[in-house]
Amino acid sequence: MARLLLIGALLALAFWVYSIVDCALQDPQRHRGVSKPVWILIVIVLPVLGGILWFVIGRGRRSAAPVRRAPDDDPDFLGSIGSIRDTDERIRRLEEELAALDSEADDPRDAPATGAPGDDDPDGPTGPAGSRGSLT
Repeated sequence: MARLLLIGALLALAFWVYSIVDCALQDPQRHRGVSKPVWILIVIVLPVLGGILWFVIGRGRRSAAPVRRAPDDDPDFLGSIGSIRDTDERIRRLEEELAALDSEADDPRDAPATGAPGDDDPDGPTGPAGSRGSLT
């Protein structure tokens, strides 16, 4: 009979410690009823009964929603992108705009430089470049 009591006490102790650790390691959002510190206090003060209460009432269930790590895993994001037809239409409009820009006036960098007559002469009307005569 003493062996059964000893085994029962060890099982109760193991359950109590497991309840405390489980309660302490859970996210605060998964605690139902009262806050996390209060649940830890309940489990410590009421060893076996507190653990049973924790597992029956206090421990929240995990959400069934999968954790999304990338935008392409999110169906809302994928729905907001648009259809292939919208993408094809956008590409067609951009190509039309590009063709219109290409067909407009020639590039001003390709046009020959037009300047005043005599500007091509480096000496200019005053002689060699940089000399304007003497100022004495």
